[in-house]
Amino acid sequence: MGDWTRLLPPLSAADRRRIEAGIAEADAQVRPLLQPTGSFFRTSAVTRTPERAATTTWPGDLRRRAALAVHLEATTSSLPSGLNDVVRSLADGELAWTRADLLWSLDVAGRGWIYHDGAHLELPAMIAARLAPADLADLAPALSVLFDEIAEDYFMAAGPRRRVAMLIGDALDRATGRRVPSWMLHHGDEFGPRVRADLGDVLSAPGVPELLAHCASLDKPTPAAKWLRVLDERLTTATDGARAVRAVLEAFTAHRRRVHDDSDRLLRGLVWALSRESGEAATDLLARVTAAASAAPRQASGFPYAQRTAIAAVHLLAGRDGETPVRTLARLAATVKNKAVRARVQSALTRLGASRGWSLSEVMELAVDDHGLDSTGSRLTEVGPYEATVRVVGEKARLTFTRGGTGLKGVPAVLKDTHADELRQLRDLVKGVNATLSAERQRVEALLSEDRVWAYPDWVSRFLDHPITGTYGRRLIWETSSEGCDWSAGLPHADGGGWTIVGLDGRPARGDRVRMWHPIHAAVDETLAWRERVLAAGLTQPFKQAFREVYLLTPAEERTGAYSNRFAAHILRYRQANALMRARGWQAGYLGTWDGGYDSEATKLFGGGAWRASFHHQLVDTDGPRDYDVDHCATDQVRFARSEGATWQPAPVTDVPPLVFTEAMRDVDLFVGVTSIATDPQWADRGEDRFRDYWHRTAVGALTPSAQVRRDALARLLPRMAIAGRVALADRYLHVRGNLRSYRIHLGSGNIMMEPHDAYLCIVPARGGTGRLHLPFEDDPMLSTILSKAIMLAADDTITDPTVLRQFAA
Repeated sequence: MGDWTRLLPPLSAADRRRIEAGIAEADAQVRPLLQPTGSFFRTSAVTRTPERAATTTWPGDLRRRAALAVHLEATTSSLPSGLNDVVRSLADGELAWTRADLLWSLDVAGRGWIYHDGAHLELPAMIAARLAPADLADLAPALSVLFDEIAEDYFMAAGPRRRVAMLIGDALDRATGRRVPSWMLHHGDEFGPRVRADLGDVLSAPGVPELLAHCASLDKPTPAAKWLRVLDERLTTATDGARAVRAVLEAFTAHRRRVHDDSDRLLRGLVWALSRESGEAATDLLARVTAAASAAPRQASGFPYAQRTAIAAVHLLAGRDGETPVRTLARLAATVKNKAVRARVQSALTRLGASRGWSLSEVMELAVDDHGLDSTGSRLTEVGPYEATVRVVGEKARLTFTRGGTGLKGVPAVLKDTHADELRQLRDLVKGVNATLSAERQRVEALLSEDRVWAYPDWVSRFLDHPITGTYGRRLIWETSSEGCDWSAGLPHADGGGWTIVGLDGRPARGDRVRMWHPIHAAVDETLAWRERVLAAGLTQPFKQAFREVYLLTPAEERTGAYSNRFAAHILRYRQANALMRARGWQAGYLGTWDGGYDSEATKLFGGGAWRASFHHQLVDTDGPRDYDVDHCATDQVRFARSEGATWQPAPVTDVPPLVFTEAMRDVDLFVGVTSIATDPQWADRGEDRFRDYWHRTAVGALTPSAQVRRDALARLLPRMAIAGRVALADRYLHVRGNLRSYRIHLGSGNIMMEPHDAYLCIVPARGGTGRLHLPFEDDPMLSTILSKAIMLAADDTITDPTVLRQFAA
């Protein structure tokens, strides 16, 4: 136990003899009523036995001594027994507890065994709650330290910890005369003490402690009508109650760190109190609280700072008017990783959209924040004698300064002292714009799995004129039509009269509706023509579109019906695979050597949320019996399910819309193509490694659709390069003729074989090895790797890396 035991006043020998008299006899009477159990927690099942009913008729003194006996058992037994309910049931009622009883029970708890069920503190907490303030006065120092220890204990079970903390905290408050309950805003986190220090007068105003206590009592996301009636009464009777609610919530939005579960419960009740206010100011604060509670540290993105508060706030925000709720929830839908919060966000957006006549996809579209940027993606702000400009350049926001029309290299030093707040706001703006750009790129790419059609004016305002979305929309291929049957494709082009869609023939395409172009809708010749046009125009698309892979159902998949095995039986580097899944928006439980950790199902929504794809993968056992790290996983089936209300119904692959199927399979192909051990040439030197056969089979195997598209891109890029005379494309390989020897680079794995004996060559290419060569997309790292290796090998006589030279000599 902690230092609180040394702060306890001494217990006299006479009091000890009096208390312990009869405990052995009471133990003999109560022990037969405790059913044997092997579980850690022995709770309600123990106290609801027929034999247990007899204890309710015991005299008060026998029940008191039996409670002391069970407390002694809970703190001195070496076998975890979870006697919480037994202690509480025996100690409940009008029993003559004394200060000496509390001292004895605390002394026993301090010297005994400690288990995470918290049973060792149940009796002291119940006794302390029944004593008068005068009996507790000299115990306050010890109780204060004990309370802090309980508040900071993250191992004790939540129910007992909260119950014990409230009882001891209440006793401490009665002993010290403290107004604001100790069991809230405590030292279990940094938030509580800071709020107490900054808002002490506000929190202790008449009626406010009672208001806070009621808010903290809410034990579920949505309160009952009775709880809300009491809340309204507390808000009315408290002095500046609404002000206190806003002050604590404002402090939370500035905290930006994880809070204790008790603080989370209080904040959840406070957002319900805030929801009783109408007006834009309350909505704005509620939106900021929602964002702050849903945020999470980068290293633990699945654990929000205040999950209980986030779930309640999301529900409340969806019922508010204005654009702020839409934008906040849409941003969270793209950034929140926690499954519970994310599900609530999706549900709230659906509900909000239905109330306004929008689909979920349209809600996300209309909610994109422009951050005050103009149509060119810029925002100008005067900061002292300087002009600061936040501008979207490429796919990143930049902050630059000018003075008198002359650009400056960095932030003027004088502004760091004289205009620190303005600089912080500008940097926050840059950070916010970059976060929106990242989320919007994912959202726009996800539209490729939907068969969405926009009215021409809506398309212009949402995808071309918008300062964020326009960064992507202006570099994509679109189709337009008048009747919805014959579609003409083209790139957006701005002229004096606005925006038009210009086709391959250079003429504007006419129509009143627009959809995003996908190669699955186009003939092969049209797709090849658009690839050539993108390269010739020097256009870098935000993601693969003209060069996008297409995955059609195979006869084998039509036969299996329920699933696809196309990418099964691959061995992936698990950490990289899991990170890539999450980066692509898939949700997956982490594999591990624990119960339920040997299999995982990664899921992602497609088709605007109407379809869900599931990618099954399993842990590959480690070689060592004590090696618990998960290094590899094996791939398995891809399955699909259709949304039917609140449930998902499995669907055969033949029923899956082609756009949904191709986009889901493209992601899985990406996981395999990037993280398969076949892309690591060092596996060739692992001798009898059990994956060596898989590596040899896959490293030089047939090309997947992604590798086939890569081959087509190389066929168009290589003639533009200086090494064009030294390379030749074959079915699966890029042949490179160096000055020392010749090589083959596999177009799928990127592995190199030296001719004529097909010896493997391991090269780690440097970044930026393609020089100034224009690439039509940036989301295929293997394309850059192959080009970098080809450039290096074409001039192999200039290589100085000793690790490569040793392989040449082998």
